[in-house]
Amino acid sequence: MLNKEDNVSKEDIYSHLTSVIQNTDILDEAIVQRLIYYASKDMRDDKIPREIRMLAGEVLVSLAAHDFNSVMHEVQNNFRILELPDEFVVLSLAELATSYVSQSIPFMMMTLLTMQTMLRLAEDENMRGTFCIALEKFSKTIYKYVNHWRDFPYPRLDADRLSDKIFMVFRYIMEKWAPLASPMHTLHIIKAHGPTVSLLLHRADFCEYALSQVPWLLSQYKDKEIDFHVTQSLKQILTATVLYDIGLPRSLRQSIFISLLHQICRVPELPVKENEIEASRCFLILAHSNPAELLEFFDEQIRSNNEATRTGILTLLRSIINAEEPRLRDHIISIERTVQLIMGDLSIKEKLMKTNSHEDGKKEKSVQETSLQVLKTLDPLVIGMPQVRDPLLSLTITLITCLKLCPFRSKDTTLYSMYHQLFDALTRGSILPEMIHPKLVDLWQTRLPELLQPLEGKNTSIVLWETMLLQLLKESLWKISDTAWTIQLSRDFNQQMDSYSNTSIEKKFLWKALGTTLTSCQDTNFVSSQIKEFLTAPHQLGDQRQGITAILGHCAENHLDIVLKVLKTFQNQEKFFMNRCKSLFSGKKSLTKTDIMVIYGAVALHAPKQQLLARLDQDVVSQVLLLYSQCSQILGVSVMNKDIDLQMSFTRSITEIVIAVQDAEDLKFQFSYKETLMGYMLDFIRDEPLDSLASPVRWKALIAIRYLSKLKPKLSLNDHLNILEENIRRLLPLPPLGSLTNDGRTDKDKEHIKFLYERSMDALGKLLRTVIWDNVKAEDCQEMFNLLRMWLVSQKEWERERAFQIIAKVLTNDIEAPEDFKIGSLLGLLAPHCCDTLPTIRQAAASSAIGLLCIKGIHLEVERLQGLQEGLESDDVQVQIKVSSKIAKIVSKFIPNEEIQMFLEETLDGLESLNPTCTMACGIWMIAALKEQGVALEDQLLEILSTIYRHMPVLRQKEESFQFILEAISQIASFHMEAVVVNLLQKPLPFDRDTKTLWKALAENPASRGKVMRALVNKLETGLEDDIAGIEAISVACAIQEVVSWGTPVTHLYPELFTLLLKLVSCTLGQKMPTSPLNHRRRVMQQGERQQIPDPCRLSTATLKCLQAQAMREGLAKESDEGDNLWTLLSNPGTHHIGVCALARSMAVWQHGVILDIMEQLLSSLTSSSEYYRITGTAFFSELMREPILWKHGNLRDVLSLMDQSAWDSNAILRQMAIRGLGNTASGAPHKAKKHKQIMLESIIRGLYHLARTEVVCESLKALKKILELLTDRDVSFYFKEIVLQTRTFFEDEQDDVRLTAIFLFEDMASLTGRRWKIFFAEEIKKSLISFLLHLWDPNPKIGAACRDVLTVCIPFLGLQELYGVLDHLLDHDLPRTRDFYRQFCVKLAKKNQEILWILHTHSFTFFTSSWEMIRSAAVKLTDAIVLNLTSQYMELLDREQLTTRLQELRQDPCISVQRAAEAALQTLLRRCKEISIIL
Repeated sequence: MLNKEDNVSKEDIYSHLTSVIQNTDILDEAIVQRLIYYASKDMRDDKIPREIRMLAGEVLVSLAAHDFNSVMHEVQNNFRILELPDEFVVLSLAELATSYVSQSIPFMMMTLLTMQTMLRLAEDENMRGTFCIALEKFSKTIYKYVNHWRDFPYPRLDADRLSDKIFMVFRYIMEKWAPLASPMHTLHIIKAHGPTVSLLLHRADFCEYALSQVPWLLSQYKDKEIDFHVTQSLKQILTATVLYDIGLPRSLRQSIFISLLHQICRVPELPVKENEIEASRCFLILAHSNPAELLEFFDEQIRSNNEATRTGILTLLRSIINAEEPRLRDHIISIERTVQLIMGDLSIKEKLMKTNSHEDGKKEKSVQETSLQVLKTLDPLVIGMPQVRDPLLSLTITLITCLKLCPFRSKDTTLYSMYHQLFDALTRGSILPEMIHPKLVDLWQTRLPELLQPLEGKNTSIVLWETMLLQLLKESLWKISDTAWTIQLSRDFNQQMDSYSNTSIEKKFLWKALGTTLTSCQDTNFVSSQIKEFLTAPHQLGDQRQGITAILGHCAENHLDIVLKVLKTFQNQEKFFMNRCKSLFSGKKSLTKTDIMVIYGAVALHAPKQQLLARLDQDVVSQVLLLYSQCSQILGVSVMNKDIDLQMSFTRSITEIVIAVQDAEDLKFQFSYKETLMGYMLDFIRDEPLDSLASPVRWKALIAIRYLSKLKPKLSLNDHLNILEENIRRLLPLPPLGSLTNDGRTDKDKEHIKFLYERSMDALGKLLRTVIWDNVKAEDCQEMFNLLRMWLVSQKEWERERAFQIIAKVLTNDIEAPEDFKIGSLLGLLAPHCCDTLPTIRQAAASSAIGLLCIKGIHLEVERLQGLQEGLESDDVQVQIKVSSKIAKIVSKFIPNEEIQMFLEETLDGLESLNPTCTMACGIWMIAALKEQGVALEDQLLEILSTIYRHMPVLRQKEESFQFILEAISQIASFHMEAVVVNLLQKPLPFDRDTKTLWKALAENPASRGKVMRALVNKLETGLEDDIAGIEAISVACAIQEVVSWGTPVTHLYPELFTLLLKLVSCTLGQKMPTSPLNHRRRVMQQGERQQIPDPCRLSTATLKCLQAQAMREGLAKESDEGDNLWTLLSNPGTHHIGVCALARSMAVWQHGVILDIMEQLLSSLTSSSEYYRITGTAFFSELMREPILWKHGNLRDVLSLMDQSAWDSNAILRQMAIRGLGNTASGAPHKAKKHKQIMLESIIRGLYHLARTEVVCESLKALKKILELLTDRDVSFYFKEIVLQTRTFFEDEQDDVRLTAIFLFEDMASLTGRRWKIFFAEEIKKSLISFLLHLWDPNPKIGAACRDVLTVCIPFLGLQELYGVLDHLLDHDLPRTRDFYRQFCVKLAKKNQEILWILHTHSFTFFTSSWEMIRSAAVKLTDAIVLNLTSQYMELLDREQLTTRLQELRQDPCISVQRAAEAALQTLLRRCKEISIIL
């Protein structure tokens, strides 16, 4: 609605918004921001009516209660230097300063600096007035800060800088604006004048200037409309002079006196009432600062004949005297003289007699009346009293006068009754002394003012006032010191007993007055006889127990020995049973043993304490116990007497005795009956039913136990715990109050039960409070609090409610706890219940939390917390949660750092066991504490984390609670990432579910994921510094896997992390590492997981796999050509280098920056002390060497030299990878290969001699092939023969790859023969021809194709171009049969060169034992073709016997194809031998 142009709607909205905002504790942040925007906009819009703009400004100021910084930011944005602002912007700043003093002070300097630049721009009268209003508000705010800076929550600011700016602004206004100001503008200046001058007075250097501005203020007394504001400003200035102890110049004081008196005695018009009141207050301030000079001024002015002036001064005098200004005590005589001067002035009397006007007479008469009132104020006991000499009569008249006033001054009729009793008794005395007692008059003049206070309307309790009357009576009797008169007075009191009912307050007061009279009587025989009379005939007193108890109690104040002696005699002589029987017949009740017990208690309570302690055990307590035991016997047998009156009387007596002992304040006194009496009280409580609450025994026994607990000897901790536990177990399990009250039959019964319930709970709370805080050991206090723990978390609401109400009593209202008392555990236990189901529990929990802060002496935020506490009355759970959150943020700041762990322990327990709302509150409090105190937790971090881990298995079952655990870990990590990471890394491997979840929580938190990754990378780097991987490095890798697996971006850390993980995989190859010892908490695992021994390399590889997956998602890598098999290759020591090569090929070369960083960080691997790591680095770089772009930008030049060195290493795999790198250099940097051909060729050719490892040979062959493609015959000439010879040795290698590469290389060598090596190469071809021909049918088709190609290339070297036609058949779609091909080949060859054919024959025997069936078969078939085409000459050279034998053996070959070929060859041999007549 606010974004519309409807001004009517806006006015209604803003009118209601202010109230809503002020009465709402919590507003949504988004709503607040929108309201700030619209309110600020409308406030500054001059097109909108002024009323709406004003309302918008009020709303904006109200919003500061919810987000002060945003409001201040908005206003300051529109309050710029050298730009005249909108007036409502200035007014808003002023209101913010007034309403939010604490928050505004830090912005005040900036505001004043800006405002100072605007004053010259303000030409408009209205705008100038606005700046004056702002000056007034700012001065008041700074004045408050100057005088109360200790109450502000931040370090002290330099207030002098602020007052400097105020001075400059004020001086400009007074010099430039004030002389020319209009009446309205002048009013604004006047309002600002008082606060500003008051502020400047605190500076000694501004004091003179400030006082010089006061005359201007006095000169503004011109108009009734503004006089009040002038006086108000003047009052503020005078208050500041008193506060800062500044003396006003005499001339200025006189001007102030005259101006103020004129405001009170204004003639002819009457003064404005408000202005007159303010002026009177100014005089009170002046009376405090300089009473002598003020009274001198009054004396001068009062001598005038102006009745208005006289009346005004007298009125001021009465006000000043009523204010009880201590400095006036020295000037009372002067005041009396001044008043008497007026009263004795004949001119007034003459005017009264001569006046014709009723009004004039009234004025003159008022002077006299006011004078009398002043004198009465000075001494109300003397003025107007008759001058009598008899003290009793004087006493009586004075009190009767007070009684006459009582009904008009006090609404309490009991005051009248008390006066009446005392006055009536005193006036009945018939034997009065004839002598005057002047001391009595002095006494009453001293004491009566206190007694008259209630009559003057001052609140005084009836008990206190009654005590004051009795004390006055006692002192009066001692002053009179007349035994006969005292005896008669006691008889008079006794005679009046029948005049009042037993329940009346008069009767009760008469008992006490009679006891007080007896205690003042010096005739001990009379006192003794009176006591005996009361004991034997108590019926004359009315209520025998109350009467005799009150009388003997007060009598014991001075006659303890007499009272105890008479009581003992009466107790021994009386036949209580017979007396009771007589009373049944006579109707006159006599005292019982129960009554005597009560009397002993009252006697102890009033007796002189030191006398009492000497006789306590033998003459008081033992007698009470004796009486109780006698009442609990039937026929001499002790039984448990269920008589409630007996129990109540016994409890009352014991309580009063204990209170008396406590009042004695004898620190050395040991109360020997303490444990005995404590046992009686506990028995009473145990015998009370647990399903009802009908008697007050439980309540009274609790009170007795509380007082007993304070006495020495002090009980042990266990005794205290047992006592408290017993009492708690007898009260807290009671049914709900509703059920208890239902036991009552009438409403009165129900009210009584409710009364007993409230009193019992209150007594239990006070008992706990007393016992707990009487301890000097904090540990003992904690033990006692633990007794309530089970009740505080009870599943029954009413039990929780009682426990919280009790603990609130214990923790609130000025506690003095042991210095080392720890609040953390209790706070964690209680605070979450701010969101409990009942408002009473919520309030008690909040009060307890506030109380715990006060225990630690933290009072700064108490008022604010109490204000928030009111919001807990709401039944809306969301409101409760928000309020609790606000309270938590405040309280958490003040939890002692060393107690945070205990606090967190309790909140974690609460997360496990409390109801849902309290559970949420636990989480909120825990997170709030960690946010506020997280920085300082470093020393406790391990314990805190251990505590959290211990709760995780249980809390995992509660999803919402578990989320708080994860947030807590994240919060701790935000302050102590390093420590959290270290702690989590100590978890056993493999990580259990809880540990993985914690890593996940850190990864999911945007604020912490970067830090955790950085910390882990640093840890991993540290763990691999020596190229050795320990258990910690493995743990780091597992942690990285968990963090990365949740999608944590790795772009910035990828090069470093990839390198480290690859290094870790390398360093863990082949390791078998047991996990660290399991910690003691239960791990969340699948069955059998505990016994698994993790494979470090597998764990490391899994992390690298996870990293690569994330890298592919971010475009930093590509899919490996090995697929998932890559990771199997990497983790296997035998295939690790293959996996590394595949991994290197998967790197995204186009990400130049990434791959170059990886290369730079991996360069050290080539010189590592770890052989595996050198292999890893060499393998990785060997693949990168093929990339031209990396040669251009990277460090591969250095790598090339290291590769060449590694090519000579003793480790075969390392040599293989180095040779591969050298070979790939031909692809990546042909120019480098050519440049370093000699070094490279030597290193690679050397690899051909590593016959034990064909991998090295194969790699060398491949590398040679790549390099030779770049070189000319001249480049290779030196190595040509060696290469050819070594290459030929691998044509029959078992490894397909070796054979294939060797054939390819041999083929390439054909192009590099040159002239020098042509013949040599032709000879080598002849030797190799058999291999090429046989391997045409190699099991590997690629080798067959390679042999065909090499034959094609090599035939020209032998001059056998005619064989091309035969070789062409190999290109046909349908390959020729082996036998046919060889016969055709041999036919052609035989015609061209029999020598080569013979060479083929001589080399064929070695292939008869080939491991390949196809080669054996081909060899036999080739032999068949050779034999068939040899000439007779060569046939004769043939070793027919050997050939026959070999063929015969092949006829037994497992392969049928070989058998058939051997048979056929054998037949061919036989046939050829026959043909040439050769005998086999």
